[in-house]
Amino acid sequence: MCLPQLLLLVFMVCSDQVSAISWLHNPYTWDIALSEKQPSSYSSPLLMKAGMKSKITHYATYTSNTFHESVLTGGMATFNIWILQNKKDQISASAIWVSNTEGDDDSTTNTAVAGLEVNPSRYGDSKTHFFTEWTADGYKSTGCINLECDGFVPVNYAPITPGDTIEATGGKTKVTIKIFKNKADGDWWLHFGYDNRNLTRVGYWPKSIFKSLADHANYIIWGGFTASYAGDASPAMGNGHWPGEKSAYVRDIKYDNTDGQGDWEPAPGPNGLRAYISHEKCYGLSPYRNDMFYYGGPGGCTK
Repeated sequence: MCLPQLLLLVFMVCSDQVSAISWLHNPYTWDIALSEKQPSSYSSPLLMKAGMKSKITHYATYTSNTFHESVLTGGMATFNIWILQNKKDQISASAIWVSNTEGDDDSTTNTAVAGLEVNPSRYGDSKTHFFTEWTADGYKSTGCINLECDGFVPVNYAPITPGDTIEATGGKTKVTIKIFKNKADGDWWLHFGYDNRNLTRVGYWPKSIFKSLADHANYIIWGGFTASYAGDASPAMGNGHWPGEKSAYVRDIKYDNTDGQGDWEPAPGPNGLRAYISHEKCYGLSPYRNDMFYYGGPGGCTK
């Protein structure tokens, strides 16, 4: 029997199956490290010698149950937005990851990400911000968040720009995010909207910045994430409620074709999406049904 195991917040590969990306260099841990100009390694001797706190991340996600040879060309989802009062050095986020990893080598992880985050250290407030991110080597040396380096290309007259604030209205505000590989130019395009039937172009990641993702993705992730310092209580995810009708949700989950159309929904059950929860005492997921799931939790994890 092959069971996914967790080691240093890294999703491992079970047999020939694609796991989620390595969280050792995930965007949120990396984000905090960048904001304070500190190393992001959990076990760095320099970090330990200096007495710096390490960073921890938690997640409640569904990941496509796909294989290394799978060919995926995009995905989409709708997220509802809640008001969170995060402290400095706490991050709460929800996002869609479109990724490709070759074998078990995390350095081959190529990812294009878009989502929503509450990150006071980055933005100076506890408002919800739209963000983008990318890497071509598992966050080792390439990529960045929003427009802090060359990579993501915003277009004129876009409805939103990475880093912009989105008003949170207690779950009533909903945004739909779509990332797909355009068959006309081969680039990965990002669309956004407040109505899942009327999405508008925000910009694109040129295929030239990627390696394994230049041609296609082989897995996609949907869900929620938090980050904080070890020893400090982790922040709430979603709206702080356990998964249910009063919690945050991800819905309209679909794989997209190269025309940018929602081609098909992942099937429920182990053959469609796999659930991953880092710490069930702090966060959770509902079953995936009817192209949606609920997620979140109160947080409070210190490790």
